[in-house]
Amino acid sequence: MANIVAIVGRPNVGKSTLFNRLTESRKAIVDETAGVTRDRHYGKVDWIGRTFSVIDTGGYIVGSDDIFEKEIRKQVELAIDEANIIYFVVDVADGLTDLDKEVANLLRRSGKKIILVANKVDSSARFHHTGEFYALGLGDPFPISGMSGGGTGELLDETVKAFDPDDLVDPELPRLAIIGQPNVGKSSLLNTLIGEERSIVTPIAGTTRDTIYKRYNSFGFDFLLIDTAGLRKKRSVKEDIEFYSVMRSIRAIEEADVCLMLIDATVGITAQDLNIFHLCERNRKGVVILVNKWDLVEKDTKTALKTETEIRSRIQPFDDVPILFVSVQNKQRVHKALETAVQVYQNKTRKVATSKLNKVMLPIIDHYPPVSVKGKSVSIKYITQIPGQSPHFAFFCNLPQYVQTAYKRFLENKLREHFELSGVPLLLSFRSKERNKEIN
Repeated sequence: MANIVAIVGRPNVGKSTLFNRLTESRKAIVDETAGVTRDRHYGKVDWIGRTFSVIDTGGYIVGSDDIFEKEIRKQVELAIDEANIIYFVVDVADGLTDLDKEVANLLRRSGKKIILVANKVDSSARFHHTGEFYALGLGDPFPISGMSGGGTGELLDETVKAFDPDDLVDPELPRLAIIGQPNVGKSSLLNTLIGEERSIVTPIAGTTRDTIYKRYNSFGFDFLLIDTAGLRKKRSVKEDIEFYSVMRSIRAIEEADVCLMLIDATVGITAQDLNIFHLCERNRKGVVILVNKWDLVEKDTKTALKTETEIRSRIQPFDDVPILFVSVQNKQRVHKALETAVQVYQNKTRKVATSKLNKVMLPIIDHYPPVSVKGKSVSIKYITQIPGQSPHFAFFCNLPQYVQTAYKRFLENKLREHFELSGVPLLLSFRSKERNKEIN
């Protein structure tokens, strides 16, 4: 199941500081939506072998408490909807406030795992101030300092305990997710696919909104289709559609092997599309881009090529991605889209023999060696693929720290040129021959 943690709380309690501490050096994806006075951050956290997504919902309110109904409540309810775990952050320096109590009232009714995080515990004196937060009725507060990192290890230990370690679906079947912005045709594609009589619906319990896996077994295909859309009634409050869409995308991406990402042909690729695409890349998922509503576009013989070129230029450097022009409404190229998604899954799970890797890549490296840095030559002697859920190649050399980014791109392009890896993000790591250092 997808593992998602949302950080909620009133303004200025240190939510963004905690987010930055947990995600460490990982660069958060930022969604700069027009008309919104803040950025939204989405990141990944790795802890004792477990990985989960974390979402910072903070910094939205800039006015008085009466804005709570319009802004904080909206963000908190969306977080409750989609996250497995909620970090409710409070500030020991300010103490318990009425706004904290308002947020707590929402959280207590959610049925989700709530971890009360008492932030800014920067001294032993402040540790004793955490006791007043027991009044919220949300259990023991976890004292931390987001600024220094104190207490975050214990917080993460508690977090990963709450995740279900077992995957309840057949691990042998590919998992496909349909993702994209609102109104690009996701529901139409889903309905087109599950309309087949031979589809089998399998609900997988584990969250308030159960993820639904629909087994598609028809026309020679056999895979699990992830359905996270439309399974719960809309809230009465006006929803932030962009935020809601991205949270849904995060859940679908985390649970998928391959993502069918829809783009509206009448609009073109947007900044929000790029955010969703990079979520796939960061999670190392296979991607097929479907340019939907192609039937509505006025075109000539060069329109498709021009559109494809624009998309590839926007998604660089990971631009080795299948791009198909489809009309879900008219069922044009839907079968081809499924064929391509299955091919990308095969690419994602491809294992390249070490002997073949070295036979192909070493002569290329000998002919085009890395440039010398500070008068020192990098010598790559051996390549192997590391086992995992997506392609990871290790290059053993004498000076891994001196391998330049441009040369890493060159090697990645050569791997893609000689082995079928289209649609799949690659991870290249460079290790010293003594295996005492690794550079990604």
